[in-house]
Amino acid sequence: MSESVINYEGVERLPLASFTEKAYLDYSMYVILDRALPHLGDGLKPVQRRIIYAMSELGLAATAKFKKSARTVGDVLGKFHPHGDSACYEAMVHMAQPFAYRYPLVDGQGNWGSSDDPKSFAAMRYTEARLARFAEVLLSELGQGTVDWVANFDGTLDEPALLPARLPHVLLNGATGIAVGMATDIPPHNVREVTSACIRLLEHPKATVAELCEHILGPDYPTAAEIITPRSELLAMYQKGLGSVRMRARYELEDGDVIITALPYQVSGSRILEQIAQQMNAKKLPMVEDLRDESDHENPTRLVIVPRSNRVDIEALMSHLFATTDLERSYRVNLNMIGLNGKPQVKDLRTLLSEWLEFRLQTLTRRLQFRLDQVIARLHILDGLLTAFLNIDEVIAIIRHEDEPRQQLMTRFALSESQADAILNLRLRQLARLEEIRIRGEQQELQTERAYLEKRLGSPKLMKELLRTELTVDAEQYGDARRSPLIERSSAQALDQTELVSVEPVTVVLSAKGWVRAGKGHDLDPQTLSYKAGDSYLAALHTRSTQPVVFLDSSGRTYSALAHTLPSARGQGEPLTGRFTPPAGAEFVSLMAGEAADRYLLASDAGYGFIVPFEELLAKNKAGKSVLSLPNGARALAALRVSDPATDRLAAITNEGRMLVFALADLPEMARGKGNKIIAIPTARAAARAELMLHLAIIPAGRSLVLGAGKRQLTLAAKDLEHYAGERGRRGSLLPRGLQQVDRLTVAEK
Repeated sequence: MSESVINYEGVERLPLASFTEKAYLDYSMYVILDRALPHLGDGLKPVQRRIIYAMSELGLAATAKFKKSARTVGDVLGKFHPHGDSACYEAMVHMAQPFAYRYPLVDGQGNWGSSDDPKSFAAMRYTEARLARFAEVLLSELGQGTVDWVANFDGTLDEPALLPARLPHVLLNGATGIAVGMATDIPPHNVREVTSACIRLLEHPKATVAELCEHILGPDYPTAAEIITPRSELLAMYQKGLGSVRMRARYELEDGDVIITALPYQVSGSRILEQIAQQMNAKKLPMVEDLRDESDHENPTRLVIVPRSNRVDIEALMSHLFATTDLERSYRVNLNMIGLNGKPQVKDLRTLLSEWLEFRLQTLTRRLQFRLDQVIARLHILDGLLTAFLNIDEVIAIIRHEDEPRQQLMTRFALSESQADAILNLRLRQLARLEEIRIRGEQQELQTERAYLEKRLGSPKLMKELLRTELTVDAEQYGDARRSPLIERSSAQALDQTELVSVEPVTVVLSAKGWVRAGKGHDLDPQTLSYKAGDSYLAALHTRSTQPVVFLDSSGRTYSALAHTLPSARGQGEPLTGRFTPPAGAEFVSLMAGEAADRYLLASDAGYGFIVPFEELLAKNKAGKSVLSLPNGARALAALRVSDPATDRLAAITNEGRMLVFALADLPEMARGKGNKIIAIPTARAAARAELMLHLAIIPAGRSLVLGAGKRQLTLAAKDLEHYAGERGRRGSLLPRGLQQVDRLTVAEK
């Protein structure tokens, strides 16, 4: 069914798809045109326009006494805007907050919120309000025939469709809103800059956006924070009507402390202190000792950051805070508004100002024409009155003796109805001789004004001159200096994590079950720590808190974490499987630390291995990095730190009691892979995993190797090791009987 059908009960039936499509489209258009987007002419949304108009109707001019906000809200809801009172009051509050509006339209008395908490305003029964002086820009010409009037929601009253704005208010206070399928984000601007650009465009209609931007330098927010967006990006933003603006807090140094004196638009000081305190509590900001909020009435924004010492790099610290807190913030710009054609559109700066000037010329024309009509009507009345004075006796006689004096006057003196009514409404005291002189004087003044108005209306050039003059006067009256300075700065950079941690020695301990912990200092004895039931000590190393620690699992994958992020040794630590995701069945076998150029020996129990730089072991994700490739069934052995590959020797021992010693330089240096053969294991025995390489030891030049098997121990000096020396990849020689089941290897001094 594609069309509506009227059934026998007279009920219209529609396909659900058709009904929902029409209903949603109607709703969308309502939200776009009558709620969320401002109009180019006066820069107001409907609720704002109705609040301003209702306040003017209540007589709440800038010089009037304050009235309760509830009175205003009641009038707005009852007469023009039948919606929620809280939403209406919040819109009114927003227009009164000097930290939210660049040029507030409402003058509030009472608690209207603060920059720290804009929503903390008192209820409307407590606050009072009147219009701000700047509201005259929108209202001063309202009763002069300048705008169209439409019926209110119930048809009992009329309200203005637009307000006759004397300045391009849509740019001055900006607007934000979310409609259906579109949004608007118009930043506020400076009156003097915008009017200067309007005059430039008025005098040179072909002026480009770049030329207009010689006057409008950028947005001007109600805060003294810096706009750091490059000039080229601001120009592109005005050319497209889309873009972003970046603001940065301002600070100064006072006795070594950092004093933040201005915050970005809509950023609260309490939120900034909270963000910095969170970093301090997480020990990610060691160079900051204390925070204070010293803001008061004299200094609305005064946040104090106390560095730990005078050696702290203040510029680097502030750059980090700009990058990690709301001390630097980006604002989206979307110059989307309802144009003179009644349609929403994203406009570039030139189009926007051109359309507004067209709107202003239309308003100006209507104002002058309205006044001209009034002058002509008054001159017509004065002509009738003058006729009456010239024939006063006859007029009096007609009024005294005729039953229909109005018609008789019209017939006798060729008067219009309005002229006859004016004569009949004359008071006796207005029949004096001096009244005739006053009428002739008024008549002369009005004729002069009429000539002036007709001359203006008949000349586009004179109309533009008048518009230019009025813009200049208004800019002088309502304009002020720019608040948000434009200073191009490079993007803020957060400090590296290692720079945010105090450098101190730590001991990292790994248990056999893969639990890790780190204790301060290098005098920690890992053997004395407590371990979970069934767990025991596996390995430990000394490093610094700022260095990364690499963990190797039995599958040949490595995982890395910064030492200062590991749990304290005061407890039993935490399992590495909570930080990383090793393959099923894999166990952690070793841990490593060092500088990027340090080297480690990685090997598998299948008898293969290679040397790898430490920087190649670092992993970036939880799944780790595959470094050591393993034959089927093989497992990685504990990694060994290499001190001098040129002089060190490597000792490899299998579970069959065979040992091979060769120069460590014979092994290649690789980033990843299987490596080269260290000690030979027969293929059949290797496939059955009957023979494995169990132990490795790096022997520096001149050192001895100590072998332990149960209670027995054998020390092999440098000359004794020659018996086991051979080429890499050989079978090696059998150890003495009783020492073939080696369970520990240590390297000792001579």
